[in-house]
Amino acid sequence: MKHASLKMLAGAAFALMLASTPALANDNSSSSDQQKAAPLYPNATRKEPKLDLTDKKEQQALNDGLTAAENNDKDKATQLLQPIATGSKSKYAQAMALQGLARVDATNNNLPAGIDKLKQALTNGVLPNDAYFQLKYELATFYLLNQQYQDAINEAEQWRSEGKKETPESYALEGEAYYHMKKYPESITAIQKAQSMAGDKADPRWNQLLMLDYSESGQTDKAAALAKQAVSTSPTDPTSFHNALSLYIQSKNYADALKLMEQTHIEGKIPFSENDYVTMAKLYMNDAQSDSNQDPSGDTTKAVQILQEGISKNVVKPSAENYMLIGDANMIGQNFNDAAAAYQKAAPSASDGEPAYKAGVAYVMANQYSEAKQELQQAISKGVKHKGKAYMALAQANIGLKNKAAAADAVMEAEKDPETAAQAKKWLKDANIGN
Repeated sequence: MKHASLKMLAGAAFALMLASTPALANDNSSSSDQQKAAPLYPNATRKEPKLDLTDKKEQQALNDGLTAAENNDKDKATQLLQPIATGSKSKYAQAMALQGLARVDATNNNLPAGIDKLKQALTNGVLPNDAYFQLKYELATFYLLNQQYQDAINEAEQWRSEGKKETPESYALEGEAYYHMKKYPESITAIQKAQSMAGDKADPRWNQLLMLDYSESGQTDKAAALAKQAVSTSPTDPTSFHNALSLYIQSKNYADALKLMEQTHIEGKIPFSENDYVTMAKLYMNDAQSDSNQDPSGDTTKAVQILQEGISKNVVKPSAENYMLIGDANMIGQNFNDAAAAYQKAAPSASDGEPAYKAGVAYVMANQYSEAKQELQQAISKGVKHKGKAYMALAQANIGLKNKAAAADAVMEAEKDPETAAQAKKWLKDANIGN
């Protein structure tokens, strides 16, 4: 059974993005006031240099520029920070301006330029430890977003080692980098470390990344267990619902997938999309065709009903594809007239004669041979994927109409198709027609 790939989980956007980096280091206080505040990196191995920013006017311009960058006012940030980055006598002011300009580069989707600016800011040697390590962590994030995954890991590990500081977010960053490098065991270890450190405050996106790690490393049972837990914890979250659904289907656990969809549909806490309605119908049809199902009509009726509900709500498009699906469900349930009616609704917007062909077959099964002949002739005229099968079905319709000559003509056409040649030859031989 086909379904959207588990890659839909990646739509949750695991990248930490700029929101997960520390805020830009606005310097709204004097250096003496800063020294009174508790340092963020009290055990850092790096010796903290003395600040060299003394110009009050420049300090205010720097603060205003960093605030503009934080607020995504790119023009104002660039106007205020660029002169400081290129012309200030203070290396500290230059470095902080470069950080603000790097943020502007990131919002302009120019991560390489932002990386260069952050590296330049870090090498000037005058940043206080709080600002220095903040920039190092931001550089690790930039590397991750720029798909420089090993660089991101190296920078994060150096940040922890030199700054003597550990955070759940830094391990989550490594976990994502390892995931993109397809190093799933390392990613799992890093994400689990982040979750254990964060406890109840763990970012839900980390759990989604862990699901991907388990799934893509063949541990779909663990991935499904995580997905089920996420659904129970957040029953109104569409992402958790779709994650669980995708994992159940990927692991061919169709019973639990259908149970989840039924429960979600009944509760009505998550609005169904067209894809949800179609997926639920296909799950019913899959269950109807399972070896253990002695009476498929119950499931196929549910499949039709769920699609019709979606159409009535203007969520499911009344397209040829969806009407074909309704027809297929009715065929499985042996509701041949309903199947033919659905296929006929699909025919006008279809690009070929497939709906008409299926309608013709449905009418043959319902012993309505005149309708079958009309549909099959229309299908052949419009073009079908299996022309020989269409002609064999047309022959059945003509037999039902007691028109043996027309049936023979149709079978001789089917004989020209390699797919049905042997079947057609046997029919003609048994009817004592031809050689």
